[in-house]
Amino acid sequence: MVKEGCLLWSFAYLGVRNLFALVWLLAQPRRSKELEILVLRHELAMLRRQTRQPKLTRADRALLAALSRSVPRVAWAGFPVKPETLLRWHRQLVARRWTYAHRAPGRPPLESSRAL
Repeated sequence: MVKEGCLLWSFAYLGVRNLFALVWLLAQPRRSKELEILVLRHELAMLRRQTRQPKLTRADRALLAALSRSVPRVAWAGFPVKPETLLRWHRQLVARRWTYAHRAPGRPPLESSRAL
C-alpha cells in the first residue's frame, strides 16, 4: 500500500514537472528552441560514438515505440533505434504475451475418493 502511494506521488510529480516544462518551452522564442535542438543533436552524436550500447529498460522501449508512431518515416534517420529493432521488440512482446503454460484438454482430475 505504501509503495503504491509513493508511486502515485512520483507520477503526479512527474506530470506537474512536465507541465511546467511545456509551459516554459512554449514561452521560449523559436531561435532558442532551434539552438537547443542543435545542442541535443550534437549530444546524441557524441553518445553514438561510444563503443558500448546503452541498456534500455522496458519503459525506454515503450516510450521509443510510442514516439516512433508519431515521427514521420523520413525523420527516422535521427532516431536512436532502427525500425528493425522496434519490430523485434514488438515480436518479443507478442511472444511473451501469448506464451503461457498449456494444460491438457478436458476436465481437471478429481481428488482421490475418500473412504466412507
